Amino acid sequence: MSYTNLLYHIVYGTKDRLPLITKELRPDLHRYLGGLVKRLEGTPLEINGMADHVHVLARIRPVISISEFLGKFKSVSSGWANRHTHGRFKWQVKYGAFSVSQSQVQRVQEYIRNQEAHHSRISFEKEFKALLESHGIEFDEKYLWM
Repeated sequence: MSYTNLLYHIVYGTKDRLPLITKELRPDLHRYLGGLVKRLEGTPLEINGMADHVHVLARIRPVISISEFLGKFKSVSSGWANRHTHGRFKWQVKYGAFSVSQSQVQRVQEYIRNQEAHHSRISFEKEFKALLESHGIEFDEKYLWM
């Protein structure tokens, strides 16, 4: 038996950062995403977002790579969202997946819970760049929003 605690703060947006996640759709989408994390043998710890992006804090079992997890996660959730938005929904291709220490779980959960207040001060674009920078991830602006 293996003992792991692989925690990820996952962030990704809608294609072209369109505000497709309405306030009406948001609670159902977040519930669906939580169920999907479980279907992929993970544990959802916090899910929230805004009209143009979502944050997921999840424990992922080492039976799947993070890229494979997100490929399935985004594909299946896009299909669900498409059925609820009459075919207009797509996720952007790029995503951020940041490892989280157990000692920081509560801080990340609070950050995710407080998205509305946070985004009254900062755009998703600035937030995402700040997350990349704080995790030491280099990026080229021209490829960032594909």
